[in-house]
Amino acid sequence: MVVPTESSTGIGPRIAQMERTTSESSVSVEINLDGTGVSDIDTGVPFYDHMLTALSKHSLIDMTIKCSGDTHIDVHHTVEDTGIVLGEVLRQALGDKAGIRRFGTATVPLDEALASAVVDISGRPYLVHTGEPEGFEYHLIGGHFTGSMVRHVFEAFAYHAGICLHITLLGGRDPHHIAEAQFKALARALRQAVEPDPRHAGIPSTKGAL
Repeated sequence: MVVPTESSTGIGPRIAQMERTTSESSVSVEINLDGTGVSDIDTGVPFYDHMLTALSKHSLIDMTIKCSGDTHIDVHHTVEDTGIVLGEVLRQALGDKAGIRRFGTATVPLDEALASAVVDISGRPYLVHTGEPEGFEYHLIGGHFTGSMVRHVFEAFAYHAGICLHITLLGGRDPHHIAEAQFKALARALRQAVEPDPRHAGIPSTKGAL
């Protein structure tokens, strides 16, 4: 559901919210694409909260995310379901995508780690994710969050947002840094892609639709 509010961009309301409840989790997400990176995030998975806070801060997308899930079993359902809803809400907030830049790219360091992200707000979901070191997927970060969840978030988010996303880890040793550099690179690329383009008010596609 898109919430009808005034936008400073001149391209219409860019706030959306959604709730999703299953037997495994209850998720509520609200975002403002024209925010300042303010967030209020509580998923019950501390390291995931840290990553989503970074995503909000560096994309300048305001986010309120609440999730109550069956973390006593595993964090998998909570992480995946939050990524699904965040993707759906981004897609809704973008509307017909008129007036946006559409493409974004960023390369972000975090000490020894270096990650690149390229985003196309294409309407065609796709993920290419490469470069994580062998064994990273098994590493437990913060006592709850396995390395495999990083890719899983990107999959859920990209497919439900309807975006083409390429993320490449160019280097890294520390698992925390490896994960965080990727989330920050995604954030900066998203910031570019969803920004209004002052030179073009229409839909940025030769097809006339995204």
